Amino acid sequence: MSVSEVTGIRDSEVEKPGEFPFTCGIYSGMYRDRLWTMRQYAGFGTAEESNARYRYLLSQGTTGLSVAFDLPTQMGMDPDHPLAAGEVGRVGVSIASLVDMRKLFEGISLEQVSTSMTINSTAAILLAFYFLVAKEQGADPRKISGTIQNDILKEYIARGTYIYPPRPALRIVTDVFAWAAREMPEWNTISISGYHIREAGSTAVQEVAFTFANAIAYIEAAMAAGLDVDDFAPQLSFFFNAQMDFLTEIAKYRASRRLYARLMRERFGAKNERSCMLRFHTQTAGSSLTAQQPDVNVVRTTIEALAAVLGGTQSLHTNGRDEALGLPTEESARLALRTQQVIAYESGVVAVPDPFGGSYYIEELTDRIAREAMDYIRRIDEMGGALAAIEAGFPQGQIQNAAYEFQRSVETGARVIVGVNRFQSDDGADVPVFRVNPAIEKAQVESVARLRAGRDGAAWGGAMEELGIAARGAENLMPKIVAAAEAGATVGEISDALRAVFGEYRDRG
Repeated sequence: MSVSEVTGIRDSEVEKPGEFPFTCGIYSGMYRDRLWTMRQYAGFGTAEESNARYRYLLSQGTTGLSVAFDLPTQMGMDPDHPLAAGEVGRVGVSIASLVDMRKLFEGISLEQVSTSMTINSTAAILLAFYFLVAKEQGADPRKISGTIQNDILKEYIARGTYIYPPRPALRIVTDVFAWAAREMPEWNTISISGYHIREAGSTAVQEVAFTFANAIAYIEAAMAAGLDVDDFAPQLSFFFNAQMDFLTEIAKYRASRRLYARLMRERFGAKNERSCMLRFHTQTAGSSLTAQQPDVNVVRTTIEALAAVLGGTQSLHTNGRDEALGLPTEESARLALRTQQVIAYESGVVAVPDPFGGSYYIEELTDRIAREAMDYIRRIDEMGGALAAIEAGFPQGQIQNAAYEFQRSVETGARVIVGVNRFQSDDGADVPVFRVNPAIEKAQVESVARLRAGRDGAAWGGAMEELGIAARGAENLMPKIVAAAEAGATVGEISDALRAVFGEYRDRG
């Protein structure tokens, strides 16, 4: 039976992997030529402790690092800030200065490993630290690869780790685009995230739509700043969620590639084919994990990871079975990595690009998701774009409604969550939980004090003054941030210098 008989599409119109609009995959051979990057999101406590975990993961076959930062680092606060109390090193690694970044990657060649850093409001600062460490190692920053999330708009929609108001925050993002195009051309300057939108309760369609609406805002801002779309678009990357609705997730990734390719070519006039390729990282859904019967989470994560692979992801993180209870233990992190390795090396699914292509249901679902996501994008365009829609609370309200409907379906029993509203048992009460040593907060506070006491005060003061002048003007902020970092300025100090100019954002809701 031919494809046309199954799908109603003429054989001459059947899309192929590696060809525009890339519905079937951005490369013709996909995983037959190269497997996805196997990342494990990790970071806790001090830089030294996280460095030990990274070395362990690399020894177990991880092919890319993914750095989790603690909340003070994400919010532009040093470990000795009053609001940082109790949070230092808790949900990620504490990085307060260039000193910490050196320790984080000690013994790890940045030329040999691809690093993803999940950081947004302070993304420019952490990228500056990474850039300086690479240079100290003797690496050519123009050749190092990796990704920085740097997606500030979704923070206002779904996550909340913002510092500045949206418009100056967007300026910082586009400054990173322009600077990295010259200094770190192999680096992905943004990972536009649908993951957190989905974790907040959105539907699959909303995840795609709001992610691309944000992408449109970033692209328009960069072009308004004088950048040519083909100069920066090949370094844009995305970050999606893998949820439990297996077939919907596969179709979602296919629809996303098609929709993005057409937006880039038709809306922005991209001529470089790489500008039209949607490259994305996927993480299995933290929100799908349950504290009840945590071993069942291994099954959930496997299903979600398989959907991401069948959907054509470029890199993947698999959650640990115990993450509804705490940070993953070393054993859980290893098992999560082994899940990817079994899919890659034992399942056989890597032998065929786009294995579900041509399925009547998948093709129809792909069309539907692309169509409905585009309807949302048009509505946001009519509001004046993503910034205006965020300021009006539109995506936030849509996500809240979807989250309410989901929770209502669980509570009524219309949606079954194994171990939660059906098939309950007492299993899991004795699962070991990873604990962060509370002494690390005191150690980090002392480390920052030593840094301040030992640095060149004149060089630091001059660099901070230059940063403030740049923020009040229109020049690119990244060279000034790099200079401040090199002079010993901390994450909190650089953030405070920008706060003094830009102010802080307060959610009206």
